[in-house]
Amino acid sequence: MADRIRKYVRYAHKGKVGYGVLDGDTIEPLRGGLFDGEAATGETLEASAVRLLWPCEPSKIIAVGLNYKSHLGTRPAPAKPELFYKPVSALLEPGGSIVIPPDARNVHYEGELVLVIGRTAKRVPVEEAAGCIFGYTCGNDVSERDWQKGDLQWWRAKGADTFAPLGPVIAAGIDHRACRLQTRVNGDVRQSQLLSDLIFGPAAVVSHASQHVTLYPGDVIYTGTPGSTSPLKPGDTVEVEVDGIGVLQNRVVGG
Repeated sequence: MADRIRKYVRYAHKGKVGYGVLDGDTIEPLRGGLFDGEAATGETLEASAVRLLWPCEPSKIIAVGLNYKSHLGTRPAPAKPELFYKPVSALLEPGGSIVIPPDARNVHYEGELVLVIGRTAKRVPVEEAAGCIFGYTCGNDVSERDWQKGDLQWWRAKGADTFAPLGPVIAAGIDHRACRLQTRVNGDVRQSQLLSDLIFGPAAVVSHASQHVTLYPGDVIYTGTPGSTSPLKPGDTVEVEVDGIGVLQNRVVGG
């Protein structure tokens, strides 16, 4: 599997932002945007010399709820992917700090596989939907459970600033069905699940979403979290790891 994987990053270096291909400890910068075709500049950068950003610039963030049997509890499995939005203002780069709002009391992690759309998708059948996926990355659908239960909408429970960590790379060429998702808090494993256990796989989710909302290159879809979750506190370190992609790590601070 590793031989086919190509890893893309978005980074800041000497006041400039660019895209590149990560190969071990070096980055090969690309000309233009991530979806403009791969034209290398011929330069190389040491990965240690750049700051990684969230790896693409989505026009929207869609997320799936209740997409693993292990997360359902006593609830019945949904008949179709249940979708909701997170605002792009919630995005957080790898290594950035998840900020617990001052009035929040019950903020949880949700480690997830995230799809990155590579071409415009509108009313795409399931059979063609996989071709609309550019690659995959790691995400954390940070959620304030009390707000999620008490508010009419999830605008702040799922969408507060820093509640959408994303990265560190976009991996193209992985078979998600052969990968495991793991979430760790302070080194302790809190979630561990094979991605083949998704109730609705990537193609089904993309097809369903595209029936009503046009998906554009760079848009991302968080695919749901497995198992159970628990509260975070300032000082915690959360790691979301997916085989073939890498580790998304973020600290937690008080707001």
